[in-house]
Amino acid sequence: MRRAAIQAFRISRRSSIRRTAGSKSTFNFLNHGLSLRPAASVRRYSSAPVSLHSSMYFRNFSLAFVTSLVAGGAYYAYTGDGPKQLLRTDAADSVSPPQTRALTTTSNAFAEATGKPQHPPLAAAATEPSRRAVVVDNDQFYTGSIVGDGPLSKDTDDFGRKVLEMMTPAQATERLRKNEESYLVERGKGVVRYDIVQLPSNNPIEDDHAEKIVQVPSTVAATDNGAPSSDWMFWGVFDGHSGWTTSAKLRQVLISFVARELNSTYKAALTNTVSPFPPASAIDAALKTAFVKLDDEICLESVNKLTKNPSKRLGAELLAPALSGSCALLSFYDTRSRTFRVACTGDSRAVLGRRNPQSGKWFATPLSEDQTGSNPNEAARLKSEHPNEPYVVHHGRVLGQLEPTRAFGDAFYKWSRETQDKIKRHFFGKTPHQFLQTPPYVTAEPVVTSTHIEPERGDFVVLATDGLWEMLSNEEVIGLVGQWIEKQNSAQSNSSSTAWLTSWFNPSKPHLPVEKGGNSGKSGLTEDNSAAPIRQQQWDIDHANEARFVVEDKNAATHLLRNALGGKDRDMVCALLTLPSPYSRRYRDDLTVEVIFFGEGEATGNVLINRDATAISSNGELKAKL
Repeated sequence: MRRAAIQAFRISRRSSIRRTAGSKSTFNFLNHGLSLRPAASVRRYSSAPVSLHSSMYFRNFSLAFVTSLVAGGAYYAYTGDGPKQLLRTDAADSVSPPQTRALTTTSNAFAEATGKPQHPPLAAAATEPSRRAVVVDNDQFYTGSIVGDGPLSKDTDDFGRKVLEMMTPAQATERLRKNEESYLVERGKGVVRYDIVQLPSNNPIEDDHAEKIVQVPSTVAATDNGAPSSDWMFWGVFDGHSGWTTSAKLRQVLISFVARELNSTYKAALTNTVSPFPPASAIDAALKTAFVKLDDEICLESVNKLTKNPSKRLGAELLAPALSGSCALLSFYDTRSRTFRVACTGDSRAVLGRRNPQSGKWFATPLSEDQTGSNPNEAARLKSEHPNEPYVVHHGRVLGQLEPTRAFGDAFYKWSRETQDKIKRHFFGKTPHQFLQTPPYVTAEPVVTSTHIEPERGDFVVLATDGLWEMLSNEEVIGLVGQWIEKQNSAQSNSSSTAWLTSWFNPSKPHLPVEKGGNSGKSGLTEDNSAAPIRQQQWDIDHANEARFVVEDKNAATHLLRNALGGKDRDMVCALLTLPSPYSRRYRDDLTVEVIFFGEGEATGNVLINRDATAISSNGELKAKL
């Protein structure tokens, strides 16, 4: 969720002066030698206070990372505990002139600060093998190099900082691709491929996802002029919070709930003498009904069952999905009508990419609207439903705490005070919120949008949890997929598995092939294009610099993931992937991304694993999902 990013960003706006307690070291970092800090300032190691920046910056990650680990890792260079290793800056890692100044006084500075014997200067150790490393210091982290090939002897140094060997670019790529999946859809019904990837930040990951293709017989849904049966295709991403159990429940049963409601709706339409096809409003209502029924089962039926059979063991099983929560973004594609519906509960997002044949670029059209307390529409709805409750939306959050205004689970915002007291008394729970007056405040009912898909124009849709949209804008995401298609078309134009890519693009251009301004206004849904995503603000990334992106992956979802984490800036990618939970949560959320490609593909009736873009285990089988 966006909560950690916003809190870190707010903290960064407060000017402060920070010093290392008890340190007399004279280490002086270069002006832009600190990176990825949600802290309020650059920490300098000196004997006197210094003026500090009043906002958080991310300055040239690949250049800045290499200068700052000296103080954090000097412990390993000079203590007698374990192998002698020296943390140093490496001029070879830098290309900017200010960064080529190696800190050659490290040993003298450390001796002055600690009273330990002086050791040879950095130059003496420069010929030793070196590795990249990360130091995690509460709300900041630094990177640099470790000289020597011995293992780290401790997790933390004398200052309580966690020291980690940073992943190599090859290891980072392996991590990025660990959970990628790709499928070639050869059913001749408008969908040709979909790619998926997940990257955890929480441990265990709180995101989940589900996909399903249902062949619909004529006894359920009518077809045009005796055409063969149609397909219902579903893709869903579920962004859990306060635990993983709610999102796991959605993965297991949400599509089944929706399919049952659609089955009833389509069957009822068959008896209609005017039209054998259900109206759009009936299909939208079926999606909403399915969402609400499932949430009632999670939050209400679980309590009813426990009332009849009170058992803490049963309570743990039944109440877990109610006590945690999850956003849900489910898409439904009817191949007969070529209508793509998005049912959104929460702040995950779907965006359509459609090519402009005149310019050869893509339009970015949002298909969902983030449902949070910061959304004026959602805030107005809650205030109208709960009049005379000034704190129903407070600081952009429900009752001042929960960011999404629509979600599954989150029963503490849905149960009455009486029910919450009973749960706490007989099972487990927490004291009802002080502002709780007229629940429920949070609903699982989705907002449903519909879009007619044009496979001949190479339409594609990106579904992702909010962790991606914290890092990349709608236009950047659509432009990146367009860039990826260009690269695939250029590299594999003769491959049958990618023939559907042919002729969509002109030769590759230096900028992302996306129309600025997109189609945001035409969709009825808007994106604030004036503000960079929260993580780009946190890291001080130049929003206009499209040269920071790279194409290295055969899976389109992994391609988005890599560029969200830094793209060409390999130090940034490696460091963000090295950070362990819970530290990583300060800088990135769990990430789940799906990319659905439409087109006129083969019609063998099969759905095949695309092994070129799927993580395969050593025995040749598809790796298990997280």
